[in-house]
Amino acid sequence: MTVSPLSLRRRAVRLQYATVAWNAGEAVLTISLGLSAGSLALIGFGADSIIEIFASFVVLWHLRGETHRHRTRRALRLVAVAFVMLAVSIGVAAIRDLWTGRVAEESWPGIVYLAVTAVVMFGLAHIKRRVAADLGSEPFTAEAEMTFLDGLLSSATLSGLLLNALLSWWWADPLAGLLIAIIAVREATESFEEAREFSR
Repeated sequence: MTVSPLSLRRRAVRLQYATVAWNAGEAVLTISLGLSAGSLALIGFGADSIIEIFASFVVLWHLRGETHRHRTRRALRLVAVAFVMLAVSIGVAAIRDLWTGRVAEESWPGIVYLAVTAVVMFGLAHIKRRVAADLGSEPFTAEAEMTFLDGLLSSATLSGLLLNALLSWWWADPLAGLLIAIIAVREATESFEEAREFSR
């Protein structure tokens, strides 16, 4: 059955609002748990959620207006900037932790929540990718990749906290963070390149 563009757009908007709602709760909860446990890993994860909320609002702005090349180019550039902010925040924290040898604190409530978050974000990313492909929205496609990265980041943070709690592998968390930062840089580069295509 063929879905109308209007229905697809409405579905995309609902998905974005769901993402914003989850990330807002995620930011409050993980930062609170991080402050309680003294865990910079959880605090950093919550801060990254705020960056992802920004990217979601950019896509909402794009979806709610008239689609044209200038608007799409601007949205792609803003999403690319969000990827850069994500890469810098994660990368700086990871390098600092590797340099100082900081050991992440244990937080079992945080570990459980990160496991749930990984499942939710990977599920949302999968649905977003399908809707974005049907809608043909480049900014929405790029933001879906950020949602997927959120799933990767939650998995990496979860793995780091678990490996530290169970095996005292303190370096696992920052190393995984560096990998995610590199992926975010790649996504930012691709979004900037797509934005340049809309300048021609």
